Amino acid sequence: MKKIRLFTMGFTKKSAEQFFTKLSEAGVNHVLDIRLNNVSQLAGFAKRDDLKYFLKTLCQIDYRHLPELAPTKDIMEEFKKKKGDWSVYETKFKALLSERRPEKSISRKMLNQGCLLCSEDKPENCHRRLVAEYFREKWGDVEIIHIP
Repeated sequence: MKKIRLFTMGFTKKSAEQFFTKLSEAGVNHVLDIRLNNVSQLAGFAKRDDLKYFLKTLCQIDYRHLPELAPTKDIMEEFKKKKGDWSVYETKFKALLSERRPEKSISRKMLNQGCLLCSEDKPENCHRRLVAEYFREKWGDVEIIHIP
């Protein structure tokens, strides 16, 4: 199989027009929502059911929620609410991924031309980057493209 192209993107600080245009222009076939909470009123156009509808109707892009690629509530709260250290978060989240072994349950086909979606604006301090890097480490032939 050819190299997997895996995109990542956050919806924060983007208008709906920017968000859907960027996904379409990148050639994304399916959005893989890896948020722990994807039904929050704060998510606006990126709330699960609305997002699924908009992706299909506007862009012909499929939607799938993959909670097995989200951090646990405890890991999130320690980092977000208690202003935790990123290196601690990163270590705990990587250990969680190793324990869950998503490379066994998620297919290469699902990831190829897929976009890992989270809320964070930039990938540097976001678990979507860690997930993408995890799959590249496991499979080797994963090209990661962070959509700005």
